[in-house]
Amino acid sequence: MADAVSGASATEVQAYKKNRPFSAFERMVAWRYLRSRRKEAFISVIAGFSFIGIMLGVATLIIVMAVMNGFRTELISRILGINGHMIVQPIDTPLNDFAKLSERLSAIPGVTMAIPLVEGQTLAQGTAGGGTGALVRGIRADDLAKMKAVSDHFKEGDLVGFAAGGGVAIGSRMAEQLGLSAGGQITLVAPEGDVTPLGVNPRVKTYTVSAVFEIGMSEYDSSIIYMPLDEAQLYFNSEGVVQSIELFVSNPDAVDALRQPIEAAAERQIFITDWRQRNQTFFSALQVERNVMFMILTLIVLVAALNIISGLIMLVKDKGSDIAILRTMGATSGAVMRIFFMTGAAIGTVGTFAGVLLGVIVCLNVESIRQFFSWISGTTLFNPELYFLSQLPADMNVGETVSVILMALVLSFLATIFPAWRASKLDPVQALRYE
Repeated sequence: MADAVSGASATEVQAYKKNRPFSAFERMVAWRYLRSRRKEAFISVIAGFSFIGIMLGVATLIIVMAVMNGFRTELISRILGINGHMIVQPIDTPLNDFAKLSERLSAIPGVTMAIPLVEGQTLAQGTAGGGTGALVRGIRADDLAKMKAVSDHFKEGDLVGFAAGGGVAIGSRMAEQLGLSAGGQITLVAPEGDVTPLGVNPRVKTYTVSAVFEIGMSEYDSSIIYMPLDEAQLYFNSEGVVQSIELFVSNPDAVDALRQPIEAAAERQIFITDWRQRNQTFFSALQVERNVMFMILTLIVLVAALNIISGLIMLVKDKGSDIAILRTMGATSGAVMRIFFMTGAAIGTVGTFAGVLLGVIVCLNVESIRQFFSWISGTTLFNPELYFLSQLPADMNVGETVSVILMALVLSFLATIFPAWRASKLDPVQALRYE
């Protein structure tokens, strides 16, 4: 009867007493309980759903966290690629010595660039009509060439016309919206222009589009215009001065350590803001969303773990006579508990690592998958105008992936403890009586 119950001979059961926990005998019995048999088909179905649930839960967690990490990384790289990590603004006097001040700030260890800027809001109009709001940023040609996030992503044109002082660089989405390309004419309308006896007239001026860039962030590609600094100073009535100096540093996370050297190099009263202060609300919202998504998706793994509990409880009830025979042949209650623990833990462990494999495959091909489903549905699943980025990013973090694996394994192991404990406490006499 022992052969029919567990696949083990009486000699093997007796030999168990000499073996340590989780021996070959216990693993063999646990494996036989995992195998599907006709009369246990329903239990096997529950175990299969538990496996699929854990696999999908782990994969979903890894994919969602990777996409959110990629989203944050791409946003930071693009935001910091065209915006300074630290912004220096004057308090008492205008920045009319910006050239010398920029040189002093650039010499500070840890500061890679110091870029004087003049900014202003305008209305941009193309030759085909229509218009859109735009942020004009006055910048020196050499400084724009150093901003690789812009200068390395020109779709059309170059900096030759920009350096000559008669051209501007616009984003690709603005160019599409206004029907412009390199060599075209763009008209800018500023609300504050020439002062006349009748009041202030808007300033209207037409420039040649020297270059069209594409950063990959729709907000910037549709709203930013780069203009030569000298021309921007004239256009915004800021001759000889700039509004601010943007600093790019080698380590954006260590900007606090640079505040004192910057204040000393400025030799005047200045107001310093950094990228964290300017984008605090935005990145705080991303962090909250990320944490909430992690907690919600963890419930998928928890539900799958509960399926393990129900499946094991039914398996223990079905194997009552088998447990009784094993106990009468010398198996201890600890051995029975370990057998059923390994049975349930095997489902959770295999499901977890299958989910990791599925999640990694999806993360490595997430953009291709997005394009495929967009093609199947005929819709745009990741609209750049809504999500800022032109592609769906995925950035797997090793620490987060390990955390997901450990969380899934811990939930799976905890789910097996109660059914395994019930199996170990089963009375052999009562089990055989009701069998």
